[in-house]
Amino acid sequence: MRRARPGDVPRGSVGIPHARRAVGEERTLTSVGAGPDFDDGEESGETGAETGTYGDEHVLSKLWHITLSVSGAEAPLKEVRRGLEQLAHDHPFLLTSRYANDHAEIRYWEEARDLHDAAAVALRLWGEHRSSARLPPWEIVGLEVIDRQTYHQRIAEGYGPPPAAPVGVHPF
Repeated sequence: MRRARPGDVPRGSVGIPHARRAVGEERTLTSVGAGPDFDDGEESGETGAETGTYGDEHVLSKLWHITLSVSGAEAPLKEVRRGLEQLAHDHPFLLTSRYANDHAEIRYWEEARDLHDAAAVALRLWGEHRSSARLPPWEIVGLEVIDRQTYHQRIAEGYGPPPAAPVGVHPF
């Protein structure tokens, strides 16, 4: 458990209204229940997890299936594969990656409040991990963000992306 001085801002509270506390003001630790919307029992199997409540605003998360396509100058296949494997290690929700020496496709699930948030996170993924995973200096050339229900509907109807199996990093 992290102990902090009175007035310190808790970790992970950047951007949360009223996160700063007056000097000497006590903080109490509380347990947060799943909330009434956690498993709403919709036929689609879609579930939402409460991520926070600010005032009267109730914020829900959904799962989004992301397909990110990148492309650029040719790079050695071994380096591309190693970089994608490191990305999968750094970003544990990565389902599968396919690659060639001049392009790659990354598929994974992202939890976000809405499509805009999911797309924003996806568009930052390659750039934020480029140096740590030593990824090629490729550009994002395609992005698809679909909700969980649409993903499963496409699979059931026999079109759309094939199921993400086998999981891992594979050549095209």
